[in-house]
Amino acid sequence: MTLFARLASDVQLMFRRPPRQQYGALCYRVKKKSGEVEVLLMTSRDTGRWVIPKGWPMTRKCAHEVAMQEAFEEAGVCGVVETETLGAYTYSKVLRDGVQVTCKVQVYALEATDMAKNFKEKGERRIEWVSFDEAAGRVREPELRHLFLAFKQRMADRLSAKVAKQIPEVKQIPAE
Repeated sequence: MTLFARLASDVQLMFRRPPRQQYGALCYRVKKKSGEVEVLLMTSRDTGRWVIPKGWPMTRKCAHEVAMQEAFEEAGVCGVVETETLGAYTYSKVLRDGVQVTCKVQVYALEATDMAKNFKEKGERRIEWVSFDEAAGRVREPELRHLFLAFKQRMADRLSAKVAKQIPEVKQIPAE
């Protein structure tokens, strides 16, 4: 690498901004009759792309509490949020002043227990409950797609373990 190329690279690194932090909720529900798991997708207000509820840090709120608050404000979802992150993804956001920034979203699972009839951003977005595969197909961000599919596997493992606990043990009859 030439000296000029190295200097250019170093200058570029000096001016690169770190990603802006956000917190999001991967909202899910288990259908009572079928046991099928659905996840929530909604459209963004600006571009109309499919996203999950997410937002900026809030004073005196933990990351998972912010995710829960955003799920309520943006989609009317009430529920129980996990305190451990599922993972993170990045995306490009254009701010109101036109500046484009990279945002890193820490994602928390939120089991939906209720849907509010009235919430802050009602009518500003389309909201749909879909399968994991449908959600993975609709979102643009590859890391978010991966989070949906990894959570699908985790839920499948959790549900199969629950079913296994409900099946009575078969006693072995000794061979004669």
